[in-house]
Amino acid sequence: MEIKLLNDQGTSSATFSAPDTVFARDFNEALVHQVVIAYQANARSGNRAQKDRAEVKHSTRKPFKQKGTGRARAGMTSSPLWRGGGRIFPNSPEENFSQKVNKKMYRAGMRSILSQLARENRIAIVEDFTLESPKTKIAADKLRLMGLDSVLIITDNVDENIYLATRNLPHVAVVEPRYADPLSLIHYKNVIITKSAVAQLEEMLG
Repeated sequence: MEIKLLNDQGTSSATFSAPDTVFARDFNEALVHQVVIAYQANARSGNRAQKDRAEVKHSTRKPFKQKGTGRARAGMTSSPLWRGGGRIFPNSPEENFSQKVNKKMYRAGMRSILSQLARENRIAIVEDFTLESPKTKIAADKLRLMGLDSVLIITDNVDENIYLATRNLPHVAVVEPRYADPLSLIHYKNVIITKSAVAQLEEMLG
C-alpha cells in the first residue's frame, strides 16, 4: 500500500510502501463496530449506584388505612411507585460492563481501520517526529505548518519533550504503537505514523 510521505512543511514529494498485511485489508464494518463498542464498554468504571426500596429512607408505618379512602392500597412509602421510593432494578457499583474480544478479532479490527484510513488518505508517514524543547507553541506551530489540526501521532518513542509539548493541545494525541486504540484512530481527522512505528505496527498486527 502506497501512503504519502510528509515532510516538516506538510508537503508530500514521495510515497512510502506500507505493508499490505496491515494497510491494505478489506473494511469489515461489523467487526470494527464490535471492536469499538467493546473498547468503550471496557473503559467504563461501573461506579454508578441507585437504592432499592430497602435502602431508601422510609418508615414501615402504613401511610393510610387500607379501606375507605378511595386510594390504591399502600403498605409503606418506599414503594417504587411513590415519589422518593426505591428503584425496582437499581444500578449496582458491582455491575460489569466489560465485553470480551479475542486478540485475533482485535488485531483484525485494527488492520481494517488502518486500511480504510489509508484508502481515505487520512494516514501519512513521516521520517520521525521530534521537538527540540517542551514548548506547546513549538508543537502547535509545527502541526499548523504541516496542515494538521486534529491528529493522532503514532511514534516509536514518546520522549518528555513531545509529551509536555502536546498534552495541552485539545485535538492532538501522541502515543506509541502499543497504545494505539481503535477509538482514537477513528476519532481524529488525521493519523501520522513514523517509519519506525510502522514496523512495530506490522510486528504487532501483521
